[in-house]
Amino acid sequence: MDSTETGVGKLPDLPRAVSRRSGIDPFIVMDVMRAANEREEAGSDIIHMEVGQPGTGAPRAVIEATRTALETERLGYTEALGLPRLRERIAAHYKDRYAVSVSPEQVVVTTGSSAGFILAFLAILDEGARMALPSPGYPCYRHILRALGAEPVTIETDASTRWVPVPAHLETLSAGHELHGLLLASPANPTGTMLTGPALKDLCDACERLGLWFISDEIYHGLDYGEPAQTALAHSRNAIVINSFSKYFSMTGWRIGWMIVPPGLLRTVERLAQNLYISAPTLSQHAAIAAFDARDELETIKAGYARNRELLLEELPKAGFTEILPPDGAFYLYADVGRLTNDSTAFAQRMLKETGVAATPGVDFDAARGNRFLRFSYAGRTEEMAEAAKRLRAWLK
Repeated sequence: MDSTETGVGKLPDLPRAVSRRSGIDPFIVMDVMRAANEREEAGSDIIHMEVGQPGTGAPRAVIEATRTALETERLGYTEALGLPRLRERIAAHYKDRYAVSVSPEQVVVTTGSSAGFILAFLAILDEGARMALPSPGYPCYRHILRALGAEPVTIETDASTRWVPVPAHLETLSAGHELHGLLLASPANPTGTMLTGPALKDLCDACERLGLWFISDEIYHGLDYGEPAQTALAHSRNAIVINSFSKYFSMTGWRIGWMIVPPGLLRTVERLAQNLYISAPTLSQHAAIAAFDARDELETIKAGYARNRELLLEELPKAGFTEILPPDGAFYLYADVGRLTNDSTAFAQRMLKETGVAATPGVDFDAARGNRFLRFSYAGRTEEMAEAAKRLRAWLK
């Protein structure tokens, strides 16, 4: 059957029902990116502030290491846990950056942080298990949990606590209902706010006291603009840490990340990795080893984000986005647009159409209150950020 019979771009109906577990919400930012790309391909001048990825490519050292690996390595499967040299280099990173001792044996190399979440959830959660998540928060946490048959439990946070949960939230959720764990990111997506060291320790201690797993999403570590981010491993031997080469290391499309897991959980995670994807991409693993030697270049990129952050915090309020809590890290601004709209999805669509500026509606991160918020990514070039602010100011004047 050709497309003239079914309609251009339309597929025929499936003869059988799809699984119930596949009925998760879309990752809206990807839909926004597709709409922005379509307008760009049609000739529109689009400024991408919707997707959380660096506007730069991988560092030069990574590119050179990739060329060398292509010429000299067989690039077959690696062990499921990853190349030993990469695991050793990641372990050394914790000593260098955080003064925390991590054994290379605790390191699991993954296909991006997304695979890390899947492995962690499958390793510690049975069907029906309840995992606490801050809201607003990264939407794929709850989508993956639901696809695996677990239950995401929302912790509503707000600007008054800098969008971070506190131990009392866990105590309330645990009372009368079994809770299995807490997952949070610091610096956070979409708010860019970060837990202080004492606050992170308090949450780690609360999880220990309540018998909860603690999964710490640390993929925005390195992207901080004041106090450096702290790892949960400084406060808990039982924390599961997930990180990635996508953000600070500017390697989103390479799909390479890592986990640090308690020793007793390692074989469980290894069995899952063996069966689910065999091993992370070998070429990307060789490239990732070199990423740790690109600090000067990466810090230069980070300095660009810092300039973008300052520029937008000054210019977006002039355009009408007056309610923005200054972020501590990552590369996002989470703007309260309630005085401009009560439908952030329609607002973002109109903004893209009329200004060429793409941003993500807050409903992706907070189903209950996100209709009043937009997330702007400032990971692009500073010239683009200045132009975006100029267009938005003209649009909303």
